[in-house]
Amino acid sequence: RPKRTLYSKKYGVDLIRYTHAANTVVYSSNKIDDTIRYLSLHDNKYIRYFPGHTKRVVALSMSPVDDTFISGSLDKTIRLWDLRSPNCQGLMHLQGKPVCSFDPEGLIFAAGVNSEMVKLYDLRSFDKGPFATFKMQYDRTCEWTGLKFSNDGKLILISTNGGFIRLIDAFKGAVLHTFGGYNNSKAVTLEASFTPDSQFIMIGSEDGKIHVWNGESGMKVAVLDGKHTGPITCLQFNPKFMTFASACSNMVRNWTLSSSE
Repeated sequence: RPKRTLYSKKYGVDLIRYTHAANTVVYSSNKIDDTIRYLSLHDNKYIRYFPGHTKRVVALSMSPVDDTFISGSLDKTIRLWDLRSPNCQGLMHLQGKPVCSFDPEGLIFAAGVNSEMVKLYDLRSFDKGPFATFKMQYDRTCEWTGLKFSNDGKLILISTNGGFIRLIDAFKGAVLHTFGGYNNSKAVTLEASFTPDSQFIMIGSEDGKIHVWNGESGMKVAVLDGKHTGPITCLQFNPKFMTFASACSNMVRNWTLSSSE
């Protein structure tokens, strides 16, 4: 049951990420401007604003270990921030639309650029440029919409708005598997996720079903029907327990995985 409803009618809401402080989030806007906002859910008051991006923010990732976060925008930049300061702590100019994410230890972040390459940066020396660049085969039929590390840090999952997602080796950049066979004919941004043990990959589909693959073998192991009435655009795991949530535009489903599943 919903506990509270907080509105952001003036600025709109797009990407939302919890911070390490209780009952606080950072989120991007989809109205008026492209400022990122730091909000207290307890009293519905803004703690800080993070201005700088000049176009829509399409990627937002909170460090798993401290108050650092990164954002990627259609202005072809990735910005590094600290929740304690409104000023940008670092700026990277790229050649195309970025997606980005921290690794599980918060020491490295990855940037997916122009839907064809992954660049790895050391947070302590990001201004020196990437320490590794992995070039992928470019696909004209879709673009990258998300990038995630597995919890063990060994794998990177690349989501697209097409009919496939890719699993790559986080150290060598080799494509390990390409997963397809789910519906996405309207180029929707569908979220893919690792299970907490890093062994399985899941993505929702346009028809409201969830497809599950074994990351090692690449074989599809299950299709779950949550009775969603539209595309599953959000699919995220609880970081501590074998539960996850899937959401379409008008419902949220909570799932629990048993050992038999």
